[in-house]
Amino acid sequence: MRVCTDEWYCFDSMAGILIVDDNPSIRYLLRVFVETQTPFKVCGEAGHGAEAIQRAKHLQPDLVLLDLSMPVLGGAEAASILKNMMPNIKIILFSMNFSDIPRTLAAKIGVDLTLSKMDGITKLGEHLKTLLASTVPSDSHIDSTPELNETQKPV
Repeated sequence: MRVCTDEWYCFDSMAGILIVDDNPSIRYLLRVFVETQTPFKVCGEAGHGAEAIQRAKHLQPDLVLLDLSMPVLGGAEAASILKNMMPNIKIILFSMNFSDIPRTLAAKIGVDLTLSKMDGITKLGEHLKTLLASTVPSDSHIDSTPELNETQKPV
């Protein structure tokens, strides 16, 4: 279902989000936030990067919320594989400490946004809307990008 907040800003309200974190409590909190505070749905969860790759193949999510530090296969490695496998997928890489995610690394592996777990939840809904927005007409001068603080820099 397409949702439009105005004539230039539309997004698919049924876009699927895959949540990947080795902590089940974090996955639960992110799921509850996404499903109650945004128009998007969570299509699945995974506990590590290798599981995320398998779930993404099956679920074909529009966006992956991916923890940086996980057992089996970390977020950076999983993000690189996911982008090669699904070039149009959007990826948000998050960590407890933003400095754990060098901007050059995030850009090289194709991450669309990096967030600190500590600060990121407050603006997560806006970031999801921005990343999952349909194309805005090229002659439009509307800036639909939410303001970012130092811990929420796009790459």
